Amino acid sequence: MSVLTGLIGPLSTVIDRILPDREARDRAKLELLKLEGTQEAEGIRAQLSAIIAEAQSSDPWTSRARPSFLYVMYIMLLWALPMGLLAAFRPEAAHNIAAGMNAYLQGIPEPLYALFGTGYLGYTAARQWGKIKGVE
Repeated sequence: MSVLTGLIGPLSTVIDRILPDREARDRAKLELLKLEGTQEAEGIRAQLSAIIAEAQSSDPWTSRARPSFLYVMYIMLLWALPMGLLAAFRPEAAHNIAAGMNAYLQGIPEPLYALFGTGYLGYTAARQWGKIKGVE
């Protein structure tokens, strides 16, 4: 929600009180709505241009870093399907696999998880800053 969207209601009330002429009030409110529409359109245009520029980038880190991370997450989630089938026929094997995966993931030190999260958030923040500055 833009700042202007939040101001439309109160500004309309002020216009109603200030302008006695009904036609002048309607024109003023129409101008407010047009202004809101152009700001929202500019915001959408800026978002779409950033997405298109990122998709067309020849730099593999720019165009594939976030999708690659999502693919890894999708694979991990979809792994539940064969594990569910395995659990139906060999529950002990599925339990052992799940226990092994949990043991492995719990064996990774907490600072490495923090480092990954910090790096990923830093990467996305730097990308956003670059887009805002027009560098990327």
